[in-house]
Amino acid sequence: MALTEAQIQEIEKAGESFLAARRPPVEIRSKVDLAYRIEGQSVFIYEIRPRWDNPDEIMILDFAKTTFVKTQNHWKIYWMRADLKWHSYPPKPTVKTIKKFFELVDHDEHACFLG
Repeated sequence: MALTEAQIQEIEKAGESFLAARRPPVEIRSKVDLAYRIEGQSVFIYEIRPRWDNPDEIMILDFAKTTFVKTQNHWKIYWMRADLKWHSYPPKPTVKTIKKFFELVDHDEHACFLG
């Protein structure tokens, strides 16, 4: 089931606020940048950068994910581990709002998302 228009607006508002605080300065965004995207019931936060051995190739590296669980009315949080698989985020596996997800990633108290 797709997200509602209201949920998409909430995601966009929280996502843009996160990016305003976290994106690198404009002059280096061609070397490293942050963005988010919505896919189905999930929101991904990712890094954009040129490939180290082929700067003409752009890499998209997901590092944070949340998925809305309608039956429980919460967002499940995941982080990308070194094995390149999504794992539940044990310190806080769920949040009630998308804003809380972006805040959790922004603060990154356990250095799981942004290192």
